[in-house]
Amino acid sequence: MTQRLDYTAAAPAGMKALGGVYGYIIQSDLPAQLVDLVYLRTSQINGCAYCIDMHSRDLLKGGLAVEKLVLVPAWHEAGALFTEREQAALRWTETVTRVADTGVPDAEFQAARAHFTEKELADLTIAIGLMNAYNRMAISFRTVPAAAKV
Repeated sequence: MTQRLDYTAAAPAGMKALGGVYGYIIQSDLPAQLVDLVYLRTSQINGCAYCIDMHSRDLLKGGLAVEKLVLVPAWHEAGALFTEREQAALRWTETVTRVADTGVPDAEFQAARAHFTEKELADLTIAIGLMNAYNRMAISFRTVPAAAKV
């Protein structure tokens, strides 16, 4: 795969703006590992190899067990491996990322709301939206994953 366009060089102000949102999420009260799980699941749904590679590496560096990492796509079948809060975040990630198909039903909102404060849920949704934007940039312009550069 060859990168089509270096979007960071082409639109530095736009990428800096996205980086500002990323910085906001880092300073939020959401645990870093939970955010990285959400980033990974969003990227898996969208099929973004660059972001799957990056967030998998981030999770491993952060201490996530490889056994848990490989089960992220099938978290709903992994039993107690994922906490109830992680499951709620992953469920919310899936319904928000697939918004065109799901419409984000009230039941999904209530399920997420049971595990997150209003601010946390807003921040979680900002994180999901941000990763969807990053995925679209990386996929559209064929950003090469680190693993493929070796």
